[in-house]
Amino acid sequence: MGSNISRTVEFLKEQFEKSEYLSAHPRDKKYRLEHTMRVANIGRQIALGEGFDEDILVIGCLLHDLSYVETWPDEDGWLNHGRRAAQLARPFLETLDLSQEQIDEICYGIAIHVDDEADFPGERSPLAVSVGDADNIDRFDVYRIHENLQHRSFLELPYDEQLDFAAQVLQKLEKYRELEFATKTATKLWQERIDFQIQFFTRLKAQLDASKALL
Repeated sequence: MGSNISRTVEFLKEQFEKSEYLSAHPRDKKYRLEHTMRVANIGRQIALGEGFDEDILVIGCLLHDLSYVETWPDEDGWLNHGRRAAQLARPFLETLDLSQEQIDEICYGIAIHVDDEADFPGERSPLAVSVGDADNIDRFDVYRIHENLQHRSFLELPYDEQLDFAAQVLQKLEKYRELEFATKTATKLWQERIDFQIQFFTRLKAQLDASKALL
């Protein structure tokens, strides 16, 4: 691990520890840190596949949700959290061994990762866009299957509702599979994860159909 990345990890953990909001919400703190590390690892895969500067993309991924250390004043907090994270990240980035161009690219990638909008000028380079791509890919990785089922209290639902849920998920997944990302590597990683989820929910629905037929 490069010194810039290791320093970023330590900075991130320090900010999480100092956060009053995350200290008051330990479950959110655990989730946000684990999500961040998964996104950083996906970013590393994209960088290696595309020949990007690995440190730059990984650092962008590590800091993409930095604004979660704050308490958002209103419902717009989530929509603006990429732009706010970029504001919080920049002073720290300026302490690393990075050029101004690299800092700007990292901040722009962080700023646009939510709604593709930044509050400062920048270039939508493939590397900058890949911060958001890595974040989106994690939303459909294997961990999210468990999270999704748990969130819906799936085990407590009657068969009919479980079947409806599985069918709705499959319908969405089929549409999502056709999405194109900024790079071939990210698109491939996305399709692999969508295909896995389609396989999972197809088999789950088949099991539920078989069980219901016997009732």
